[in-house]
Amino acid sequence: MSLQIVSPTGGIAPLLRAEGVSLEYGGTRATHDVSFDVYRGDRFVLLGPSGCGKSSLLKAAAGFIAPAAGSIAINGAPVRGPGPDRIVVFQEFDQLPPWKTVKENVMFPLLMTKRVSRHEAAERAMHWIGKVGLSGFEDAHPHTLSGGMKQRVAIARALAMQPEVLLMDEPFAALDALTRRKMQEELGRLWEELRFTLLFVTHSIEEALVVGNRILLLSPHPGQVRAELNSHQFDLASAGSLEFQAATQRIHGLLFGEAATAVAVSPAHAGDHAERAVKRSMDSGVRRNDGL
Repeated sequence: MSLQIVSPTGGIAPLLRAEGVSLEYGGTRATHDVSFDVYRGDRFVLLGPSGCGKSSLLKAAAGFIAPAAGSIAINGAPVRGPGPDRIVVFQEFDQLPPWKTVKENVMFPLLMTKRVSRHEAAERAMHWIGKVGLSGFEDAHPHTLSGGMKQRVAIARALAMQPEVLLMDEPFAALDALTRRKMQEELGRLWEELRFTLLFVTHSIEEALVVGNRILLLSPHPGQVRAELNSHQFDLASAGSLEFQAATQRIHGLLFGEAATAVAVSPAHAGDHAERAVKRSMDSGVRRNDGL
């Protein structure tokens, strides 16, 4: 099995589209001219080193920050602020109001947006609490839960809203290795059952391969597109295989090696040049028959 550069999908409109997005903080550019499409049912991963702007891109998709240039759209409509069609699961464990029980936390956004009645919100909360494996903990408060359990509550709360896109900003980064693997398994199980659309941020190459079916590689600061890759052939079961290890090494090379040298060009042409550089890099990899 091999990693492949994604070809344009013809005739299918993306659910989420970012076009030429540049983000700035106080005059400092975080990303430059980033474009990508997320289709319904995708597990789309933004992967890059710390400081490349991947979390900023997710926040822009959520409507928390506005691009300095370019645009982001959901179902063809420009994103102008937060909305219930995009729900975020953050890395921090303190994203749950501590005075609310697990059930009340899951119900909270449903009631605040007045999407359903209190009775239906309670029923939906119990349904999703069960889906994430927390049945019996609905009356517990966050301070009594482990980090992994808190993240399950956050995921249940997000999915209960039935968003168009679930946005996850390094949600498992603060967990220990065993819990992180378990949460990756749980996320995969939920996706197999529900086929929701996921935009996922990570700086871990291994996690990107396990979680995503498509991966956007971003350069170090300011973040620019290095490549977009298909990765649907990998999962936790394949982690540790020779193909998985080769894919990990290949992505590392694209992020920091040959492609990184090739894209040292003027910002105005950085995006196009990076794409050509990555294609040359990938083509040479095929000729060498290095397993990718």
